[in-house]
Amino acid sequence: MFVATLIAAGKLTDEVVREAIDRLDATGHDVGAPHWLDVGDAADIVFQGSLVSARKELALMDHGALDVVVQPQGDRTKKLIVADMDSTMITVECIDELADYAGIKDEVAAITQKAMRGEVDFRGALKERVALLGGLPEGMLIECRYERVKLTRGARTLVQTMKAHGAHSVLVTGGFTAFAGPVGEAIGFDKVVANELLIEGGKLTGQVGEPIIDSSAKLETLKAEAARHGLPLADTLAVGDGANDIPMITSAGLGIAFHPHAAAAEAADAVIRHHDLTALLWAQGYPRRSWVLG
Repeated sequence: MFVATLIAAGKLTDEVVREAIDRLDATGHDVGAPHWLDVGDAADIVFQGSLVSARKELALMDHGALDVVVQPQGDRTKKLIVADMDSTMITVECIDELADYAGIKDEVAAITQKAMRGEVDFRGALKERVALLGGLPEGMLIECRYERVKLTRGARTLVQTMKAHGAHSVLVTGGFTAFAGPVGEAIGFDKVVANELLIEGGKLTGQVGEPIIDSSAKLETLKAEAARHGLPLADTLAVGDGANDIPMITSAGLGIAFHPHAAAAEAADAVIRHHDLTALLWAQGYPRRSWVLG
């Protein structure tokens, strides 16, 4: 059995739900009656048939603000979330904003975009960008965090709700501990894994500490945390936006690309393009009345 969750907060109509049912029925799926998680916001359609076919067919629906998540029904409520930070749990890329304080944002952001699209090696791109920040005063890290870093809407609600229902949470990022530590604490993550900017004499050295948190490290974090809590990967959720998130997204029980670059969108089980992070709660079957508001 599979479940398709239609998400269009405040804009989901009976007509849109009926179209999804008709599309599934017309492509040979055995479709049950719809169930509203929250009327006007999100609805489930349970069906039997082909997961791949259903995802392909429902992706053809064009209703502007509609996001669709299709997955097996049985292991839907996840017990571990492993999440990227930059442009996922927060609204910015920290290294780009930090580079702005050094007057080189455009140069650094261009490299960041190539790395997130998977056009260049993440490890090499990280070292190249950090080298450009050499000599920046350490105090700029705090100033940048206070002035530029904003939590993505729904981040706290997502993590706090999952934790309230027994899940574990890990923030894993190719970004930096100076940002990830406070962000993880503000959202309520149980654990934070991030890169460390090396500092000497109150200034950035232009180097990043080893081991570097890249795509392989993100995947290993997912696997290690699942094993530590005695969970199969089917019970895990991974969310991110860039190419360096692909290995953990494709290995998790539910891999979500959140407002992503094309490479991550293509690899993910589902893509959230229109809504905030609370869409991941509807995807797991949590109605709004069960949310822990952040």
